[in-house]
Amino acid sequence: MDVSSAPSQATSLVRQLAGLIDQISTIVVGKRPQVEDAVACLLAGGHLLIEDVPGVGKTTLAHTLAVSLGLEFRRVQFTADLMPSDLIGVSVFERAKDAFVFHPGPVFAQVLLADEINRAGPKTQSALLEAMEEHQVSVENETRALPEPFFVIATQNPSDQLGTYPLPESQLDRFLLRITLGYPDRRAERELLAGGDRRAAALRLAPVLRPAELVAAQQAVLQVRAAEPLLDYLQALIAATRSGAWFVQGLSPRAGIALLRVAKARALMAGRDYVAPDDVQAILPQAVAHRLMPVPGSGRGPVEQVRAMVEAVPIP
Repeated sequence: MDVSSAPSQATSLVRQLAGLIDQISTIVVGKRPQVEDAVACLLAGGHLLIEDVPGVGKTTLAHTLAVSLGLEFRRVQFTADLMPSDLIGVSVFERAKDAFVFHPGPVFAQVLLADEINRAGPKTQSALLEAMEEHQVSVENETRALPEPFFVIATQNPSDQLGTYPLPESQLDRFLLRITLGYPDRRAERELLAGGDRRAAALRLAPVLRPAELVAAQQAVLQVRAAEPLLDYLQALIAATRSGAWFVQGLSPRAGIALLRVAKARALMAGRDYVAPDDVQAILPQAVAHRLMPVPGSGRGPVEQVRAMVEAVPIP
């Protein structure tokens, strides 16, 4: 879909995306900015990491998103004894067929919720790397394609909680966005207290977009334009992360490409066929803070350091 040559189609898509966000927000109340980020991440073809304390709606968000898009959903509870084969699948000898038959694991779903991913050991965490990057898995010298679209939503508990393992940098880099939900405000919490079981309510929702329409929307994201001045601004931000003044190491080219892609998704959701600096600024902390470490002595966390850097880099 070309958003510049098919305005009526683009308008219809924007309405559908707004309806999608509205529907998810009836279940995940008081968290519309985070819902918008999750939808933008999916439109950009990336994977989402949600880091927060237990019980604030991480699983509910993932499930509601899958239901609202008519996607097959699987959930895996990551634990210390979870093995890679529990995730990917295993071949079992079946006497009736006199052969080994592959039994696919839960990774063969369109939306995979990797719940509390940092409670599993590094070996199991790394089993997701190929799936997330290549949309395929290799089992017993055979490559098996995953369904399309394929979207990983991982939840992560704060690293200071007992029984957690830090995610390796290579895996963190595969997540397009990292968001937090936080506690609800007073009004939203009252709605949650009075509204009954949110997950049961999510199951009763009808899909707003079908999988084929989602794939078309992901293609429409690629048609959103990024003008030369916007690319200059994006490169200035990337160069600032590499200058040594803000972070120990800067963003990789892959991170820069991912940042542009999700900025295009935000522009499409706003009904524009071009990326504005506001799109980049709005998504920058969620897209890059988990990839960066502030320089020693900065006194800021990664998100605060990214925001300070944005204030210091002028828009061309």
